[in-house]
Amino acid sequence: MKIAVLAGDGIGPEIIAQAINVLNALKADGLDFELEHGLIGGCAVDATGEPYPEATHALVTQADAILLGAVGGPQYDALPRPQRPERGLLAIRKALNLFANLRPAILYAELAEASSLKPEVVAGLDIMIVRELTGDIYFGEPRGIKQRDGQRVGFNTMIYSEAEIRRIAHVAFQAADKRNKKLCSVDKMNVLECTQLWRDVVIEVAKEYPQVALSHMLVDNAAMQLVREPKQFDVIVTGNMFGDILSDEASMLTGSIGMLPSASLDENNKGLYEPIHGSAPDIAGQDVANPLATILSVAMMLRYTFNQEEAALRIENAVQKVLQQGFRTSDIAAPGLQTVGTQAMGDAVLSHL
Repeated sequence: MKIAVLAGDGIGPEIIAQAINVLNALKADGLDFELEHGLIGGCAVDATGEPYPEATHALVTQADAILLGAVGGPQYDALPRPQRPERGLLAIRKALNLFANLRPAILYAELAEASSLKPEVVAGLDIMIVRELTGDIYFGEPRGIKQRDGQRVGFNTMIYSEAEIRRIAHVAFQAADKRNKKLCSVDKMNVLECTQLWRDVVIEVAKEYPQVALSHMLVDNAAMQLVREPKQFDVIVTGNMFGDILSDEASMLTGSIGMLPSASLDENNKGLYEPIHGSAPDIAGQDVANPLATILSVAMMLRYTFNQEEAALRIENAVQKVLQQGFRTSDIAAPGLQTVGTQAMGDAVLSHL
């Protein structure tokens, strides 16, 4: 198994180090893989002037999977937009055609009190958000800022082709079929023609999955329902921009954005795996970042790209045991429980592998 490791910026190197420790522990038990490191984001800009250098593209193209930390930092905000670290993420997703973003939002019972909602509202929460990742307003053309009638005008284009909608719908229906056979498609069809097409195509694809119950919800209502009654959802499928927002909202239901992994897959399940949180430059280098989302991203990698279900479950069970023992990083700290740093949390997970 060839794994490209892109630690990135901020807390990225710290959390990636803990994920690699987990992989190495599994390697000692016979898991066969090779790691090769590359640059992306701000560190790549510093070294090469580009957020997604050609050497990184060559590396990830040859790899079977990519493990990524985080990108960005305030020191890069003044750069021209093509050089900003976030452009590296957009570029790798587009270059590898990583169109399907899977973001589970699972509330561990031990973290019910850490959620921003009442425990009785979120207890037992287990949602999968399927976000289309290579289309929509983030990639649509034309885009830019120009002068019009003596003033600056900014513009972006929300655009989806039928084929783009159809392929992400299949991913979502297949995910729902493996879970509780419920799929909610989120759009804004009442005012956006682009998402009217989204709804029409999803309805067409639904005919191939009669065993899955399909519902539809406008995005503003979906945002409200996620905090009102989140357990009504099982699998949610939506476009790039709506998915970006809703998945971050869902993360706070689980206690911390530091707990949630993600997978971005192509049509053959080659994937990029990363925590959904950012680079958190304000805490970088302080040994306080939560590495669990990154460690859980390794579990997703083993499951979806390498079909190593047993190894994936070992990691997930180890994380749960650590939480049961009362170990907490500062983002999920609670009175009476042991607050530990990045390294100690990683070591605790290792102790249960």
